[in-house]
Amino acid sequence: MVEHARKEKRKTALQQRQDLEDRLAKVREKERKLKQRSGDSQPLFKKRKLAADTQLESKLGDDEFLLDDYESDEDASRNVKSFAGTDYGLSAESEAMMKKLGIPIGAPLPDADVEAVDELKIFYCSRTHSQLSQFSNELRRVKLPPVIEADGPDMPPGRRKAPDDLSEAIKHLTLGSRKNLCINTKVNKLGSAAAISESCLELQKPGTALDCKCPFMPTKETEALVNDFRDHALASIKDIEDLGAVGKELGICPYYASRPAVRPSEIVTLPYPLLLQKSAREALNLSLKDHVVIIDEAHNLMDAITGIYSIAVLMVQLQRGRGQLAKYLQKFRNRLKGKNRVYVTQIVRLLDSIIAFLQARSSDPRLTDGIVPLGDLMTGKGVDQINLYKLTCYLQESKLARKVDGYAVHLEGEAIATAGTTKSSQSRSALRPDVTVPVLTHIQSFLLALMNPSAEGRFFYSKGEDGSGLNLRYMLLDPTHHFKEIVDEARAVILAGGTMSPMEDYTNHLFSYIPPERILTLSCGHVIPPSNLLAWPVTIDKSGTEFDFTFGKRNIKTMINSTGHAILEFIRSIPDGVVVFFPSYAYLDTCVTAWKERIPNSSQKPIWDLLNSIKPIFLEPRSNATTNTSSLPNNPTKTGPAATEGLLTSYSAAITTSTSTRGALLLSVIGGSLSEGINFSDRLGRAVIVIGLPFPNAHTAEWKAKMEYISQKASSSSGENGKPRGEAAGREAAREFYENATMRAVNQAVGRAIRHKDDYAVILLVDRRYGGERIQKKLPGWIKGSLRKPDKVDGIARGLREFFATRGG
Repeated sequence: MVEHARKEKRKTALQQRQDLEDRLAKVREKERKLKQRSGDSQPLFKKRKLAADTQLESKLGDDEFLLDDYESDEDASRNVKSFAGTDYGLSAESEAMMKKLGIPIGAPLPDADVEAVDELKIFYCSRTHSQLSQFSNELRRVKLPPVIEADGPDMPPGRRKAPDDLSEAIKHLTLGSRKNLCINTKVNKLGSAAAISESCLELQKPGTALDCKCPFMPTKETEALVNDFRDHALASIKDIEDLGAVGKELGICPYYASRPAVRPSEIVTLPYPLLLQKSAREALNLSLKDHVVIIDEAHNLMDAITGIYSIAVLMVQLQRGRGQLAKYLQKFRNRLKGKNRVYVTQIVRLLDSIIAFLQARSSDPRLTDGIVPLGDLMTGKGVDQINLYKLTCYLQESKLARKVDGYAVHLEGEAIATAGTTKSSQSRSALRPDVTVPVLTHIQSFLLALMNPSAEGRFFYSKGEDGSGLNLRYMLLDPTHHFKEIVDEARAVILAGGTMSPMEDYTNHLFSYIPPERILTLSCGHVIPPSNLLAWPVTIDKSGTEFDFTFGKRNIKTMINSTGHAILEFIRSIPDGVVVFFPSYAYLDTCVTAWKERIPNSSQKPIWDLLNSIKPIFLEPRSNATTNTSSLPNNPTKTGPAATEGLLTSYSAAITTSTSTRGALLLSVIGGSLSEGINFSDRLGRAVIVIGLPFPNAHTAEWKAKMEYISQKASSSSGENGKPRGEAAGREAAREFYENATMRAVNQAVGRAIRHKDDYAVILLVDRRYGGERIQKKLPGWIKGSLRKPDKVDGIARGLREFFATRGG
């Protein structure tokens, strides 16, 4: 009987799998035929008919912004979920609707034979969608045998595979945010991820007129389209752009319609926030139970978790939000009943208390930053009587922030219309196309941080770079708890990266609760032979003076000029492209300014001109520049991703379009846009030069708190004798963490040069500290294997000429 039951279960599983495979095979064949006919401009799919001139804007009225009655804290406490007010969250209305449709929260679709089985799958997570697209391209080259052999006697007649058809296509799905998958042009054009999310949720609100709702949202009438989308998503390997195209052609929202495809998929690719943030996993209904999690680019992991669960708010935002609440209360005070009036009043008091704290700090010029005890934020009148838990429940259930933000935009629209500068029919979204996050919604997410355990994070205040205004920031200090949920649930967690050294931080600060025998580490050599790499610490200039870029000595003019002359000496011996990484934008600006200065009463050219005469200079654009660098040669005046892309295009053209080996010189910053994820292969990066060590400012309140937390955690942990390790061990642990964070940034920067098995390059580390064993042991093994002993500038220049002479350079 047991054997019979096993056979029946196996037969059922095979039948379900074969039904899915048959359906996906038909979709693949359909896509193949339609692709062949695409030359005739025929669409790949039959487009769904949409109502003409669908209007997304609603007729605004006061009642739309009035809060629903809120009388029971107990009911709200039972209903409230973890805050999902991010780019990836779902509103309560959306969850209710999707639950009804059986889409987002795991309930099976009518096609229950597909949804019943949650396939063992791999969740592959990386930093950006471009990196995930690269993975998808590689996945297309993989051919795998069937997971279940379908040629046994238990298979139904006609189901056995032919000998030449033994491969099985991988069922792959890529998940993304609304920003990446929204196909509603009026929403997607907002640009900001948060603005798109807010607009999407707004169009789903109860009471919104049917012709004002998003026409692409799945409904009961579009179940067939959702199923069709699911089959197309799984039929072949698709990246995020492909999914968007399928959604457009079918006329169904790919952000929501991709949910039913998660369970039958075998590999799911997704960016960091969708996996690492608990609220995002819940919104997408991602269960990691007994599945495999692979996190690529894992050197970013701890910083990514910290960033996701940290939040900052400006004093001007708090003041603006307080002003919006005041206007809202002025309009609706007499119409607010019961708990609504109580809680809105509490929020006003809490905001007043926080603003008063910041104003007191702002009036003292001696105070630039510091740690904020939670109690100091709640010293205002009556604030100590506020139950923060009930207040956060209220904020999430009542949608107060969205109502107030909507009313504020409504008032702005009326003011603009009254002034005659816009048509009264203009949509609310279009009134603020540059919006990032509605201000009270952002403040709400900060207020929710007040509920976080004090042991794992701290609050800080700091003044802006220009000295005006204060910001308040909550920073997560310990990512262990948030990642532990993933580790406990998954079958296995794999952290992968090209440069993860030094690795001690992962075991000490991310997996400290796991027995050492459960943690396996594997470090592989590089794809190139050691002879293709020359790594050299540069510790002494031509005059015999040590290169010392510690904070107290790096701004000495002779040190800056010695650095310029060293780079000058090196680029004379290096063909093609050379990338120089500085420890900060401020130090790069200082060096550039000094190198451009002319020596009084001298005919000698400035260092800048000498460098530019050998290789044209390109300068990394500063994303939030506070100094004017537009006058520098080859430096774009624009900032941001477009400026970076333009710079790389110009830099690449200067090297690849020239028949000579003159190349170009690119000055950039560790931690900037060019130090990670950029491919300086072959002629684009024959050398990477690192100037100094990019230690973060240990005197900031954030780093002081971080070091103190790590020191306390290490000193209180048990040693081999079972007793606390003590203060000395704590100080050493904090120092190690500080150095490791710095060296991971350095290792990422130098890894930009070697990009394939036939590549070759030089790595020059300019600082006396690179000659010491303590720093050298934190370099990756593939660099240490090609590391020369420290030398002077002129000796290294000779070695460079010899290295490139053997390679025809």
